[in-house]
Amino acid sequence: MSLDPVWTATWLIFCAAAFAIPGLLYARRHPVDLDNYIAARNSQNTHATVITLLATTLGTWVLFGPAQAATWGGIGALLGYALGSCVPRLIMIPLGQRIRELMPEGHGLTEFVIHRYGRTMYAFTLSIMLLYLFISLAAGLTAVARMVTLLAPIPLWLTASVVMLATVLYTFYGGLRASIFTDKVQMVVILPLLALLLFFGWQAAGGIAPTVDGLAQRAPELLDFSDTGGIRAGITFFIAVVLTGLFYQGTWQRIYAAKNVSVLRRSFWISGLLNLPIIFMMGLFGLAFVGLGLEGDGSVALFSVLLDNVPLWFALALVPLGLALVMSSADSTINATSSIIAVDMHRLLPNASEITLMRFARWLIVLAALPITWVAAQGFSVLYLFLLADLLCSAAAFPVFFGLFNRRYEGRNAVISTTCGLVAGLLMFPAPGASTDTLLESFLLAALVPVLTSVVLMRVLPAQEHFDFSRLATLVQRFSR
Repeated sequence: MSLDPVWTATWLIFCAAAFAIPGLLYARRHPVDLDNYIAARNSQNTHATVITLLATTLGTWVLFGPAQAATWGGIGALLGYALGSCVPRLIMIPLGQRIRELMPEGHGLTEFVIHRYGRTMYAFTLSIMLLYLFISLAAGLTAVARMVTLLAPIPLWLTASVVMLATVLYTFYGGLRASIFTDKVQMVVILPLLALLLFFGWQAAGGIAPTVDGLAQRAPELLDFSDTGGIRAGITFFIAVVLTGLFYQGTWQRIYAAKNVSVLRRSFWISGLLNLPIIFMMGLFGLAFVGLGLEGDGSVALFSVLLDNVPLWFALALVPLGLALVMSSADSTINATSSIIAVDMHRLLPNASEITLMRFARWLIVLAALPITWVAAQGFSVLYLFLLADLLCSAAAFPVFFGLFNRRYEGRNAVISTTCGLVAGLLMFPAPGASTDTLLESFLLAALVPVLTSVVLMRVLPAQEHFDFSRLATLVQRFSR
């Protein structure tokens, strides 16, 4: 199915405006100071927090990633992917409670790292968080641009530019509160259209029987829970998705936005459990793609199954679905980056006014939007960069979060342990275009070597003094009082 490019481009711009205008109107009615611009502290109830957490999770990648994972490793890879999207929410409950307890007026993870470990570990953590945010935003724009191109021959740069402009407009003025408000609007579109997408997908595949019969003939290992390749792929996806999710600043912002700890616990439980079936069901399109013997790239498996068997009106509805998915995650990523910029500019310029810091946060995001849009317009595969960012997060995960609970763990140990994990992981990490046979070993080494190194260092080089966690509450303050 190919739609008219002019009408599709017009429809694209209209839908982008329809999502941006409510955010702009909300921002005009609810002006914010700097602290609320980046934190929305203690303002969101359980319903709002669940919605915004789901919105940040369900980016455009859900139309591509789970299905492609299923074509690679079958049911094992799909389960690993789905569990990996659920578990970070559950892990964030104790981590979030702890960081709110230690830094009740904080804004995110980087503040904890610099005061707990010092500048070297802070620089490393800041670098991987910013790298991940850049890759995540570029990947989301690339995905929605590719989706629109499958519907009509529209240049990638046009879709990427329209989406970025619309998203930056309301996040520029409204910050995190506007992002959370528009998440509610976008989820009204996302959930029913995803349900319709699954319904039409079921019809297009002819039910479950043709897929199962086709897989039995073409790739029986994809349905084999004991298949070694599927198990390895599932564990790899699980480690990568879980440990990377712990470093997403958008989630840390929502920890502080939750009204209280009870809201935090309920919201993260509910959103985590809802993630699992959504990701799993979207991945079934990958199994259908292989089972039905369709030709083409596994990364667009969902569209290969769907597009020739849906009515015109639903093909058009895929545009607002794609836009809602990408904008709901992109505005969170933009706000997350603004938060990091504002907090760190305040550290570099302690005498700068709130207005100056807010201008820095806003205009640096506008500047960053230009190279991100350019990358998205090239249609590059960002999978390799994603995996590299995942490896960095895997190496830093234990050193960063162990220090939330252990007073004897020093910044020196964190830096050495992270470095050892990164070196060990990179030694096994596949080169671009090479076989991914060693990817699991790479992630296991990156995640586990820091644990072993930390244990050894704490015995060989015991801490001279124990860290006083009560200091964090005085060191980290909100911008406005």
